[in-house]
Amino acid sequence: ALLDTAGCLNERTVAAHGCWLSEDDCRLLGERGVSVVHNPVSNMKLATGRAMPYHWLRDHQVNVGLGTDGCSSNNNLDMLEEMKTAALCQKFFWNSDTLLPAGEALFMATSWGARALGYQGGEISEGMPADLVLISLSHPSMIPLHNPVSNIVYSAEGSAVDTVICQGRILMHNRYIPGEEEIVTGASASAQDLLSRAGVVA
Repeated sequence: ALLDTAGCLNERTVAAHGCWLSEDDCRLLGERGVSVVHNPVSNMKLATGRAMPYHWLRDHQVNVGLGTDGCSSNNNLDMLEEMKTAALCQKFFWNSDTLLPAGEALFMATSWGARALGYQGGEISEGMPADLVLISLSHPSMIPLHNPVSNIVYSAEGSAVDTVICQGRILMHNRYIPGEEEIVTGASASAQDLLSRAGVVA
């Protein structure tokens, strides 16, 4: 409510976490067109003590995306892991085995997340950006394949991703990334450099 009086809540606002929102807060966010981004792994690692009230946000038509909150409070950027964790976290904390079904978790990581950031995306159709992630159906986590959406959310892991295309450019194909070794070596060196400048001995 205080942010609203300061004029901070509108359709361009992206509110991260949202763990302590009241139902009135959720109603206000819905009225202002605010998007909220759920970061369940980070929230549980940092022991925020409460899960984001997804049910109230959806009741009030708030757009909800999904994020990792970055490596410093999550340790990885695996959005497949984040989808599963989000679905399980909501069910467990709010004691409802039907809350945040797999299809909605997938939307949070794709089209709803794109909407939160003001991007087009999350669907395959004419005129949309050529942003695609191809998942190998022969990966063990995708077998048996009775329900592709359920497999992606509850069973798949980052290693199931075979190909990544961004704006029509192939960034990874058959799990091969050009220059991957150089990238990993550079990242390790950068991390060591930061530790050295901070006076930390690794």
